[in-house]
Amino acid sequence: MGEWNTIPELVRWSAERYADAEAVVEGRTRITYAELGARIERAAAACLASGVRAGDRVAVWAPNSLDWIVSALGAVTAGAVLVPLNTRFKGTEAADVLRRSGARLLFVTGTFLGTSYVASLRRAAGEGAPADGARGPLPGLPGLAEVVVLSDDAPSDFRAWKDFLAAGEAVCATEVRARSDQLAGTDVSDIIYTSGTTGRPKGAMITHEQTLRAYEIWSDLAGLRPTDRYLIVNPFFHTFGYKAGVIACLMRGAAMIPQPVFNVETALANIAAERVSVLPGPPTLHQQLLDHPARDSHDLSALRLVVTGAAVVPLRLVERLRGELGVETVLTAYGLSEASGVVTMCRRADAPSVIASTSGRAIPGTEVRVQDATGTLLPPGVPGEVLVRGFHVMRGYYDDPRATSEAVSADGWLRTGDVGVLDEAGNLRITDRIKDMFIVGGFNAYPAEIEQLLGLHPDVREVAVIGVPDPRLGEVGRAFVVRRPGSVLTEDDLIAWSRREMANYKVPRTVEFVRELPRNAGGKVVKGVLRAG
Repeated sequence: MGEWNTIPELVRWSAERYADAEAVVEGRTRITYAELGARIERAAAACLASGVRAGDRVAVWAPNSLDWIVSALGAVTAGAVLVPLNTRFKGTEAADVLRRSGARLLFVTGTFLGTSYVASLRRAAGEGAPADGARGPLPGLPGLAEVVVLSDDAPSDFRAWKDFLAAGEAVCATEVRARSDQLAGTDVSDIIYTSGTTGRPKGAMITHEQTLRAYEIWSDLAGLRPTDRYLIVNPFFHTFGYKAGVIACLMRGAAMIPQPVFNVETALANIAAERVSVLPGPPTLHQQLLDHPARDSHDLSALRLVVTGAAVVPLRLVERLRGELGVETVLTAYGLSEASGVVTMCRRADAPSVIASTSGRAIPGTEVRVQDATGTLLPPGVPGEVLVRGFHVMRGYYDDPRATSEAVSADGWLRTGDVGVLDEAGNLRITDRIKDMFIVGGFNAYPAEIEQLLGLHPDVREVAVIGVPDPRLGEVGRAFVVRRPGSVLTEDDLIAWSRREMANYKVPRTVEFVRELPRNAGGKVVKGVLRAG
């Protein structure tokens, strides 16, 4: 590994190593690595002033921004465990993760995509009797001692970002250094919440050394350089944005250009104006870029590295990125939160056909195997469940030993729940999802979770959700619903209700009402019948 064992050590090292290099570009704001390091230290001091202790969970619920980077890394530098929250969550979903993670401090955006996160959180958790001794601003979240709004003003019971930072001025640099020096590489650095087949989000615990080793490898295989300018469209709440983005840039001294939401016009403008050279993201992002009618009016010649990943990456997409845009390196990869976000990756010398048809080979320090339902190892070419073992497999699900034991065997093999095939060279191709997960515009959608939410509607008796192809988003949800007797619930009614109750990517785009759901002899819904139509 590099000259660091913890993320705070990496932050300080990059601030010295790349001191005068541009670190973050956000609109008219441009800061160097030295300035970024100073801001992170100041945020860490404010966390100490706020009472954050080593090991406390600190959450961030905000879109990609400079403030996200500073607040998150400030918390980690103060010894806290970072809990990133999905920006597409509704208030109830965010409150659930805050409650179960035991978060002590929350950094939250003011308004994003027309939604007041503060208001939605208050609606979800602002009621109820506070527990004895609780001093937080939200009665429904008694463990949450403080909420900091990442803007210049905040409601009276919350705190504005500038006021939070000002309170840290009384904490000296040696105190911050002493706190972060107590951290070990084996300490948990973040808890990434990911949904599983139960529909209940589970928090994968990843350590400092796991993150650093995995993304040093990722940076090496991708060929990330100090001169690179990286447009980070992948959301920071996900490992692809935070770790393959922010952490990798800190390692290599690349400039970060965070984009809060993917908009193809904004991306084109950013790539041209900032001479962007690195653009990871889902295939749909690159497809929209290539197909945009105004593409030729933007100078995209600096673009040299694309990393993407999905069950299917069209060969034509790889060829167009190379041929039409002149992108010298196009790579595909596969990972999941429970394995620090990266498991396999193509190599730069791989043929376009390998890059398009597989997710590459196991990264160094990782074993990948495919087995059948009985646990028997399968030979190349035969599909089965993908299992992973290596340095990057999570330390377990937070506060959920049962789910941990189901996911990770005693000898360290992680069950991914994905169906895949290995070729003779060890390249992995993901063919299906045991968990029935589908990907909506780059966001993982889990049918069991959506079914659980839809089941809360008073007129829904039974429901099953599957993913169906969509030309724009890749896949979207379709719900098969059995109404309660006497109900006159319509498709429009249920979709409108869903938009109020769940993140947009989870909302089914179509609803089909059925008299009953197809089930097997064991009573389980047979989704293959629903897919066959």
